[in-house]
Order: sequence, then C-alpha cells, then structure tokens
Amino acid sequence: MSTPAPDAARRPTAVDRVADEYLDRQAALDPVYATFAGIAGHDHALPDLSPDGLAAVAELRRATLAALAATEAVDDTDRVTAAALRDLLETEDDLRAIRADSARLNNIDSPLQFVRDVFDLMPTATVDDWATIAARLAAVPDALGGYVASLRDAAVAGTVPPVRQVRIGVEQCADNVGDDGFFVSLAAQATDADVPDSVRGDLDRAARQAGEAYERLAAFLRDELLPAAPERDPVGRERYAVHSRAFLGTRLDLAETYEWGQAEVARIEAEMAATAERIVPGGSVADAIAHLDASPAHRLAGTEELQRWMQRTSDEAVAALADVHFDIPEPIRRIECLIAPTQQGGIYYTGPSEDLTTRPGRMWWSVPKGVDDFGTWRERTTVYHEGVPGHHLQVAQTVYRAALLNRWRRLGSWVSGHGEGWALYAERLMADLGFLDDPADHLGMLDGQSLRAARVVLDIGIHCELPAPAEVGGGAWDYDKAWRFLTAHANTAEGFRRFELDRYLGWPGQAPSYKIGERFWLQLRDDARAAAGDAFDVKAFHRGALDVGSVGLDVLRAAVLGTL
Repeated sequence: MSTPAPDAARRPTAVDRVADEYLDRQAALDPVYATFAGIAGHDHALPDLSPDGLAAVAELRRATLAALAATEAVDDTDRVTAAALRDLLETEDDLRAIRADSARLNNIDSPLQFVRDVFDLMPTATVDDWATIAARLAAVPDALGGYVASLRDAAVAGTVPPVRQVRIGVEQCADNVGDDGFFVSLAAQATDADVPDSVRGDLDRAARQAGEAYERLAAFLRDELLPAAPERDPVGRERYAVHSRAFLGTRLDLAETYEWGQAEVARIEAEMAATAERIVPGGSVADAIAHLDASPAHRLAGTEELQRWMQRTSDEAVAALADVHFDIPEPIRRIECLIAPTQQGGIYYTGPSEDLTTRPGRMWWSVPKGVDDFGTWRERTTVYHEGVPGHHLQVAQTVYRAALLNRWRRLGSWVSGHGEGWALYAERLMADLGFLDDPADHLGMLDGQSLRAARVVLDIGIHCELPAPAEVGGGAWDYDKAWRFLTAHANTAEGFRRFELDRYLGWPGQAPSYKIGERFWLQLRDDARAAAGDAFDVKAFHRGALDVGSVGLDVLRAAVLGTL
C-alpha cells in the first residue's frame, strides 16, 4: 500500500491544531515521552520532575481544555479527537488530584525507571548520537533531584508510596550505580575511533554523575521516604476507580468485573486441562508443561538463538498476514526484534519514529540475570502480541495514517485498555486463524491468558478490598493469599511471579487492562457484526477500528458504531 496522495489527505482543522499544539508542548515538557513517541528534537533533555515541572504540565492541560471548549468540531474525526483528548486531560487532572503524579513510585513505571530506560531507544551510530547521549546523561541529576522534591512534597501532604515499592526502588537504583552500573557501562560503549576525546570526556563525566544521582535517590528513598511509608498496599475503591478509568477510558462496574475475572480464570483452566490432555494423554497441565519444557523441539539455548527465533517468527507472521487477513502498509512491514539491555524480565514493544525510517518498531526481550534457556511453546503467542497483528500493527499503522489522523492521534494518544486489549485480542485471533494449532503453542497462549485473567482478580480484589476467592480461603486479601492465587494460575518462574505481584500492588488498574480490553474488543466486534448484518467484513472491521487510533474504550465504541 502506497502513501495516500496529498489531495487524498484530510485538511487540518481547528481541533487538529489544538491537539497538535498540545502534542508539541507536551513533548517539550516531557522529552522522555517525546523519545518514546519517536518525536525528534528532544533527545538531549529530560523532564522537569519537580513540583514546578508537574504544575507546568497541569497548566498545559487546563489551557488545552479551554482551547477545546472554544473550538467547534467540523466532522466525525474532529469529534473523536475532541472526545479522546478531553477524556485524557480530565483523567490526568483526576490523577493529579490524588497526587498520583507526584507520589509516583513502583517497580515498573515511574520516573525511577523511565529516566534510565529512555537511553535504550537512543541511537549510537555517530559522534552526534554520542554527544546527544552525553547531554541527556548530564541532565539526569537535575531530573532525579526534581523527582525527589516531588516525592517529598507528596509525603508532606500525606501521600507516600507503600513500603514494598520504596524498598524495590532502592534495589533498582543499585543497578545504575558504580563502575559496573548502567550509565558507566553505556558510556564505555563509545569505542569508535571517530568519537573525539572531548565527547568521550563528556560521556564519562556525565555517566558518573548520573550514577551518583541514582545513589542519592537511593539514599533518599531508604533514609527519608521509607520511614514514612505505609505498610498497606491497597489504594481503596475510590482511588482505584480513578486509576482504572485512566487505563481504560471507561468506568467499570468493579464488582461485576471481579466476578467475571474469576469466571474467566475457571474457564481458561478447564481449556488448559483439555489441551494438556492432547499433549500428555491422561496427564495434568503440570505434566504437559514439564513435557514441553524438557522437549528439545520447543527449546532455545542462549539469547542469540532467542533473538533469531523472535525475528524469524515475527517476519513469518507479517508475510502470512499482510494483504490476506490485515491491511499492513509496506513501510511498517519491518519490525526489529532485540534483547533489551535491562534484565528485569518481560517482553515489550516500542513504536517507530514519526518518519517511519529513523527508528523501526521494536520488540524487546528483557532477559533476567542467569536465564539462558527459553521455551518457544510459551512465547510464540507473545511474539504475536508484541508484533503483528498485535502492538506493531496497531501502533505503527497508526503512525503511518498521516492522511487520516492528526499528529496527536498518531503519536500522543495511548490508552492501555485499547492497546493491551487489542494485543491480547490479537493473540486470540492468531489462534482462530490456525497459527496456534500446535497443542504446545495453544497451551502457551492459554497459559498467558490465565495470567491475564488472574490479574483482574488480584488487582481489583486487593485494591478494592473485595472478598478473596474460596480457593485461597476467602476473607480479606493479604500477600500470602495473593501469592497462592497467582502461583495457582501462572506457570512461570518464581522471580517473574514476584515481580508481577509487586507490579499489581504498586501500579493499580494497569494489569487488568489487558483482559478487560480484550473483553471489550470482542464485544465491539459482536456489536459491529450485529449492526452490519450480512455485510459485516472482519478485515474491514479491524482496519476501520485501528484507524481510529488508541483512544479510550468509550470513545472507541462510539467512533466505530457511529454514536459519538
């Protein structure tokens, strides 16, 4: 598919200009966001994470809401943009009202991680690239100093992250400190003879200062924040509802969703048992997993072999699906599969640069320390989740749709329930299309589904303080019950499960967005089929729904069904 001719492109409107101005000002205030979104021009800087910096972001939201209120939508595209942007800005203001912006600390998605993680996306091919890295490294002390000020400000106001998350933060800081820490190791990679001594000196000096900044952050967390931190993990139903809406773009019936999550766990467990019978007749799910883990046909040795398998599997999916089951524009048929420099565990996706050439969409595997043996039966479905038809198709084709969508819709709008829900829905699609017909691969898909369903139960149950399931004794949730429930429904290594449970406890509302989002996508497809009758075409449904971009689930439903 070629790029649409200029005369086929939609003419920008006043609403487009409001949204795109917000994007540009947001990128300037948050250079980390800009790098992750692929927006050029900000890679040398880091955000102001101080109370003043967070106040500037809040003022931008207020100004944008006022501009939207004064601007008239001229077509359906404008109406979607205005509804999606308004929903995002109002939700972020709600989060600020409960100090979720200034007290942000957990084991996976907080300034502690993203100030470091952003360097993974920075190119290192030229002298200018290394000079840009040196400039950003030099900004780390001020960024973390501002972060400390915001955490302290929130603590004075009575909002402190739980003890569990503060202790994890101290541990994670250690990975960035000293001669063997991330920053010094990064600077040491500038070995090309063309890199002048002046740039090497800047890199070495800034890298050491960045490591020292993380050392100071660890001391603050340990010596000042930890003594004030509460032991209690649940945030309570009222605060949880705010977090949940932010990740979904809709308001849940939390009690109904909690019951549905438990029913999903039971349904998936029964399907896993039936699939295990196909692998080891008469055996249990545990027997089937042990059989597959011992099978050379389903194993990979070392990260190099893992990377090659990821790339091959992803490339084969693109070739098989393009022009047959999905519209995949030619410029996004490339996805790069990489082993991440971090060692925290998990697989994730980062989108392409805005121009679709500077940086491709990438699938990253963060391999934990000491792990060098991998089972393809577990992970084939994950490659589809992160690649095609999952996140890469969803994100990169949205970046590509410049003729249809403004820059904010293409680069700045991301709602977890939409994005993660689509990726989980994509896994199920691949099973429906026959790509997971091997019982081993099908069991792997179900195993992942089991974890995602268990997340719904754990996250909502713990934070909203609902009664625990009978299988763990009922009554009030505690860490032991949560651990036993997760262990019963997640067939992964203990270290991964510990990380996952800590994630749910410290990042309320995000983990359920996968399964809840998948539920939404399935219902939306059913509703679209019912509305279209015999004229329904699933390929056209996918194209049309994805062309909306990543918006809140309420906005997506209204856009697809024409009820906005």
